[in-house]
Amino acid sequence: MRNAALVRICLTIALVAALGLSCAQLFGQADPASEPAVIAVAKTLPAVVNINTERVVKRQVHDPFEDFAAQFFGGNYRGRPREIRQTLQSLGSGFICDPAGYIVTNEHVVARAADLKIEVTMNDGKTYNAHYIAGDSKKDLAFIKIDAKAAFPFISLDNISPNLLGQTVIVVGNALGYGSSISRGVLSGTKRDITIEDIEYKDLLQTDAAINPGNSGGPMIDLSARLVGISSAKMAFTPQGVPTQGLGFAIPAETVRNSVAEFRKIAQNQPAATPKGPAAEGIAASSAERLFGMQLQDLTPDLTDALGFAPGKGVLVTAVEPNSPADEAGIERGLVVYRVGRRDLSSVKQIETYLSRATSGSAVDFTVGIMRNDGQGQRVATVRLTAR
Repeated sequence: MRNAALVRICLTIALVAALGLSCAQLFGQADPASEPAVIAVAKTLPAVVNINTERVVKRQVHDPFEDFAAQFFGGNYRGRPREIRQTLQSLGSGFICDPAGYIVTNEHVVARAADLKIEVTMNDGKTYNAHYIAGDSKKDLAFIKIDAKAAFPFISLDNISPNLLGQTVIVVGNALGYGSSISRGVLSGTKRDITIEDIEYKDLLQTDAAINPGNSGGPMIDLSARLVGISSAKMAFTPQGVPTQGLGFAIPAETVRNSVAEFRKIAQNQPAATPKGPAAEGIAASSAERLFGMQLQDLTPDLTDALGFAPGKGVLVTAVEPNSPADEAGIERGLVVYRVGRRDLSSVKQIETYLSRATSGSAVDFTVGIMRNDGQGQRVATVRLTAR
């Protein structure tokens, strides 16, 4: 009996050797290259980009010794402040959603690019400049475009994931500055509402897949490489200060698809190739630019603090077109528009509403200048601009 079993084993080994089969094939072990997750990531990575934005902030500082002397001997010991320039950078992710090079990402990833510098690195290492087209600060979505004429790989928004609880999801992006980084988990919740820096985000997806700094704006996909959503935020603590684990949030693919449809309309109305600075509302920026030659941006809390401006007031001028009405009136990049007509401003959207009825030849009063958060050095003036 034992001899018969031994003979069968020997015959089996001989047959396997003759057919050239491996042990993994014999015992049904899958090749890692054929795993659904590996295939999905391979399809997605060529369309995922790393985004690096940069802006330079100018600050006025006093010599520390002079501050110390002034504290005890009066202000005469304090000389004139010196100007220092600080470079602020923001890393994030995004993905190409159109072969023409249109990219969708988080608004907060590109919100610091007031100097119009957005650099995009592809998965193959190629680097391109990109320009801002439009954004929605309430949904935390932005639309940018690579400044190159080429057919790029992209993730389709036509066939998105059904977003089922418990399904496997993969987060792809630029985690901690490392490109082509992924994490895996499940879709653990839907229709979540969270608040970050006094901004409420609604109907988010929840996942236990790790979302780290740098992942923001990157795609979250399913095992068929369909878009589940865009990585947006990670919750480390509850509002009550309780530590959390495995709570990441993403903007649903359906929301992304609807927003991109609106962003495309804005892109069609913009001149083809001139880089745009970010404004929290693309339509508003287009109106201010088209009529008066100004590109505008909402003053986020981080930006207000970095520039030392009075909080909750005005919108930032990020660019002025040469020979435009704004340029001829002496308005410069870096100033703040505090009022249009008799209306105080705190967002670009308010300017959009006010300028909705303005046409060529309309005269509009703009109150422009700088209000410091310490009450010092206020410079504000009202100028009348005639729309071109």
